[in-house]
Amino acid sequence: MSEATRRDGIVAGRLDQQTLAENFADLHPPLERHEAMVAADRCYFCYDAPCVTACPTSIDIPLFIRQIATGHEKSAARTILEQNILGGMCARVCPTETLCEEVCVRETAEGKPVLIGQLQRFATDALMSETGHPFERAAPTGRSIAVIGAGPAGLSCAHRLAVRGHDVTIYEAREKGGGLNEYGIAAYKTVDGFAQAELDWLLSVGGINIRHGQALGTDLTLDGLLDSHDAVFIGAGLGGNRSLNGAEGPERNATDFIAELRQATDLTGVPVGRRVVVIGGGMTAVDAAVQSRLLGAEEVTMVYRRDRDAMGASGFEQELAQTRGVRIICNAAPAGLRRDGDEVIATFAHTVAGKDGLTITDDTFDIRADQVLSAIGQVLDLAADQLELEGGKIRVDATGATSVPRVWAGGDCASGGDDLTVTAVAEGRDAAEAIHASLSA
Repeated sequence: MSEATRRDGIVAGRLDQQTLAENFADLHPPLERHEAMVAADRCYFCYDAPCVTACPTSIDIPLFIRQIATGHEKSAARTILEQNILGGMCARVCPTETLCEEVCVRETAEGKPVLIGQLQRFATDALMSETGHPFERAAPTGRSIAVIGAGPAGLSCAHRLAVRGHDVTIYEAREKGGGLNEYGIAAYKTVDGFAQAELDWLLSVGGINIRHGQALGTDLTLDGLLDSHDAVFIGAGLGGNRSLNGAEGPERNATDFIAELRQATDLTGVPVGRRVVVIGGGMTAVDAAVQSRLLGAEEVTMVYRRDRDAMGASGFEQELAQTRGVRIICNAAPAGLRRDGDEVIATFAHTVAGKDGLTITDDTFDIRADQVLSAIGQVLDLAADQLELEGGKIRVDATGATSVPRVWAGGDCASGGDDLTVTAVAEGRDAAEAIHASLSA
């Protein structure tokens, strides 16, 4: 084992390249054509399909599955992409087990839903493998829109506006576009650089320019953008991480750990502890915990303050973590972290849920670890004082309009929606239509 990179007990090279390649292989390998046909044949093609209602982007799921079943997967892809331009990524990362597949009639009747997510991937992969783009731009309108953030919401908004004939400039703070899709999702869910491939494919529609290294509040101001553009859409996500103690401590943010892993060209160079504790119960916590195990951590423990039913991670994600050797402890809140030599001692207090909320008891226990990853949520980190907030996010109406004229917002940074890629795509798309209507009035 190479110990060329060491941070306390956090060591790179715990596993060799071949083992890491096997560990980080595609979570759901793509369906072969015969498999897709068999899977599509299970669909009842419901007239009032509950799966459509459960999809945040309202994809006509029975239609695209019927198109696959009749051998027209590229038409199926267009059906998907008309509603969800990031349908390829959503097919890989969307929690279908709690959305469309959970309400599938096959799931209700047999406990085994139609493989909607994998069929969506089958169709979109088929179309994206071709040259060209399935959508064409309308005649130029001469209007210009600024989009802040090249994440799912911003990209969805930008693409729809470009198709409507507007010119779009995306201002992105980081070196790469993609947002959460590029930096915040487990590597085994989106292999082979798919996030960037999808981004390049989306941009091929034309009319969209991305300017990197441009952050609102540092390099840009909202007033300045409004002076140079006809409208502004904010899809900046949640850039700030909550800290356990409100300040830097011996823990590391799980989002930073995941981002480092995703950007690594050689996984043998990514350090990980031998014993890792992940604090949190959402999808980010699971992604951090599972990937720690896949990197070679011997013991990984997820600790969540409430019970399993309250976890943000779906039942599928919880089971995935456990099958990868992650121990999950519920009803335990962090009570303190302290260093003991190269180790961190994480103290937790048992909790009890009651009618008055969560009670933290005096009954505590310690877990020794080399590495503690905090995945307790993110907060808005946006320098635009003129925007009204609601619940710590930008207040928007049903169309995505903010309190500032000519400014819309969507995705994780905006109030009202679930913090999911597919929801961000829907909100970006709908805001684009509202912006288009406003500029066309």
